[in-house]
Amino acid sequence: MKRYLAIDIGASSGRHIVGWIENGAWRTDEVYRFPNGVTECGGHLTWDIDALLGHVKAGIALAKARYAIESLSIDTWGVDYVLLNGDETIYPVYAYRDRRTEAVIEKVHEKAPFSTLYRRTGIQFQPFNTVYQLFADKEAGRLETSTDFLMIPEYLMYRLCGVKSREYTNATTGGMVNAETGEYDPKIIEALGLPKRLFHPLQQPGTAIGTCEGIKVVLCATHDTGSAVEGIPMEGNKPYISSGTWSLLGVKTKKPLTDAASEAANWSNEGGAGYNRYQKNIMGMWLPNRLRAELCPEKPWSEITAEAEASAFDETVDANANVFLAPESMQAAFDSALEQKPRTAGDYFRCAYRSLALSYKQAIEELERNTGRTYDKLYIVGGGAKNGFLNRLTEEATGKTVIALPIEATALGNLKMQQEADK
Repeated sequence: MKRYLAIDIGASSGRHIVGWIENGAWRTDEVYRFPNGVTECGGHLTWDIDALLGHVKAGIALAKARYAIESLSIDTWGVDYVLLNGDETIYPVYAYRDRRTEAVIEKVHEKAPFSTLYRRTGIQFQPFNTVYQLFADKEAGRLETSTDFLMIPEYLMYRLCGVKSREYTNATTGGMVNAETGEYDPKIIEALGLPKRLFHPLQQPGTAIGTCEGIKVVLCATHDTGSAVEGIPMEGNKPYISSGTWSLLGVKTKKPLTDAASEAANWSNEGGAGYNRYQKNIMGMWLPNRLRAELCPEKPWSEITAEAEASAFDETVDANANVFLAPESMQAAFDSALEQKPRTAGDYFRCAYRSLALSYKQAIEELERNTGRTYDKLYIVGGGAKNGFLNRLTEEATGKTVIALPIEATALGNLKMQQEADK
């Protein structure tokens, strides 16, 4: 019986999950879990990439002690990367919530207007897209000594097996991969004056790239949403929400949609394992998570949700407003966006949940309008799928039957792609 190791790392935590097929169904065992989060360095938000690598190695050691592992793969959030000078890491490793790109977005658009970027890549505007981060690095002189840039999961796998890889689904999140060719767009690279040496051919999920202590290292869909969609036991092709720090709402399409309506509604076309993921970033569980850290860090989620349900606070906010991206105080951010100040913690959480449900409603309406299709069901996976109150609000707001699956969909998708590659 072959066993595979999925290392699934999110912005707030990571987990090592061993999986195998028994009696025709997947069985899993979480062997290691660890915290993650941004750290402040010199006034910037960064990732402690060395600590992440240490946790990755520690989890692998525990998995090996318990099981014979056939292969492993790593998935993380998108857009962030590590610069290298040969084998040397260039520090710091910036986090996407850092505001360093704000100063260069206008400069990027002067050289490559967003309408041009969208038409060529189909990627929605986000101030933290890789294209803006790399241009900020260029302006800061950090690319002068850079020989490579690797997205976070590819960097971690490089440190495990010594092979530098560039996986397709993760690369597409950055706003530089051509929607038609599936490779980095040379015209964008040239227009922005980025070093051509940094951009290499992309590899598809399922590619074996090396070994680590006798274990095969395989590329899954290293962007966690790409793996999550693979892990959803979906009947037909229905919309999904991968609900974590971000809520990624979308549907599979045969080809990218880069029309004016999609651009105006700020939808993305990200790479999937053999299909296009037409989806949109919504601020997600970041809102209640940060409220909890500030207002009631010791209170169980069950009590928080009960207080939100009992609240009568009716005002909502734009969940995707920039004020919520990386505020020093999430409570203050809500206060600034509301006419009436909430009185209790339950009021804040009710506002957050109702605002998220309304943002899902708007996104579903845009999705159906832009694809010319209507859908009767909405699948929700990830940590947010455990929130029954939010699921009910979402069902009421969207008018869709919500199928909430509180499963480790990302890890399951990671495991499935390793198993497929092993056939």
